[in-house]
Amino acid sequence: MSSSPTALSAPSSRLALLVVGLCWLAVLFDGLDMFVYGSVLPHMLEEKALGITSGQAGDLGSYATFGMLVGALAAGTVADRIGRKRLMVSCVALFSLASGICAVSGSVAVFGLGRTLAGVGLGGLLPTAISMVSDYAPRGRAAITIGLLMTAHHAGGILSAYVALWIVEPLGWRAAFWVCVAPLLFVPVLAKWLPESLSFLVARGRADEARALAGRYDVELPAAETDKPATGGRWANLQGLFRGGEWVQTLLYWLASFGGLLLVYGVATWLPTLMRSEGYELGSALTFVVLFNLGGIVGMLVAGRASDRFGAPRISAIWFALTAGGVFLLSVHMPLALTSVVVFLTGVFLNSAQTMTYATVSIGSALANRATAVGWTSGMGRFGAVFGPWLGGQLLAANKGDWGFTAFALAGFSSMVFIGVAALRTARRTAAAGMSGRTTTIGAH
Repeated sequence: MSSSPTALSAPSSRLALLVVGLCWLAVLFDGLDMFVYGSVLPHMLEEKALGITSGQAGDLGSYATFGMLVGALAAGTVADRIGRKRLMVSCVALFSLASGICAVSGSVAVFGLGRTLAGVGLGGLLPTAISMVSDYAPRGRAAITIGLLMTAHHAGGILSAYVALWIVEPLGWRAAFWVCVAPLLFVPVLAKWLPESLSFLVARGRADEARALAGRYDVELPAAETDKPATGGRWANLQGLFRGGEWVQTLLYWLASFGGLLLVYGVATWLPTLMRSEGYELGSALTFVVLFNLGGIVGMLVAGRASDRFGAPRISAIWFALTAGGVFLLSVHMPLALTSVVVFLTGVFLNSAQTMTYATVSIGSALANRATAVGWTSGMGRFGAVFGPWLGGQLLAANKGDWGFTAFALAGFSSMVFIGVAALRTARRTAAAGMSGRTTTIGAH
């Protein structure tokens, strides 16, 4: 293998493309399932489907994000123990089957159960896929690879808007959730072709399997911890996030993730409905969903390149600041063309700001507990994801929908502060380690 940090042999290039491609499709279905509720929600409220009110709609949005919290918290620890491939396959199957429950539900309670179970699968898939592509990303290109992966999430959001436009109108809201059952057909493909994580195999002491896989595709085994079995108790990986001074950095990332996911899922759930409350037609409101997710795709690619060059913590903090400004502007009724530009730019910065938080944690984590670090950062953020949809529903129920964008903007500002403080601590620790001739794990690449 070439010593150049960006050079890859043909077999290793194929392996990277295979892993990223399969994970990209899995995250596409994740995004479709996540965003479809927000896209069909205006139809459900208009038809009074299942008898839901605005307040109940917010609760239902929070059920899914609560399930994501459970899935994300469990995913890191489970993936580091049983393997990331097996967990990814299970998560895709779970959220697909759960969408079937939503499609056949006859009450708010059953629908809520389906969204909660879907959330468990959605929450477990994303951090696991991020950890997987981090393992196979070319050296020096981890952030852009994660950014590329996350474009799939927003492609799923765009797909959900078109599902609402093309399928819900003639066939009803249940048809949208039947579409979300289709990823079950992808499960056998994922099970057959997705390789296991090399760092997982090495960390679990399965060196022969790791060598065979690395030899087949002409890639290097992870340099650290090679042939060293994982040691420690069940919670050893989690405890590692709090050893020494790591606990401060860990909490800062958790708080930033809380604000970021409150913002992401609050806006994702309520954007069409809030824009309708601002006086826009339903067709325009769903177009905003498309623009928002197109912005997310552009933002992932731009932020990934910028983060590989300038550092993911710095880019995440700047992006959160720009997001706060954009979301606040959405509370002001502007001409349609100007609003469309603001929605697009807000999508550019919002979605990639949160992803670069994950990139920061993933790149800076030790191989043995990388999935745990990303999973718990995502999981702690899910408390914000639960709160965001609920908050939007309560504000709408109180006829204060115009305050929704202001509340979400404040969440973005808080995340900027936490990431900024974390970046300053990282810079100081790295400088101190350099002066003493030592290296630090945080920020290591």
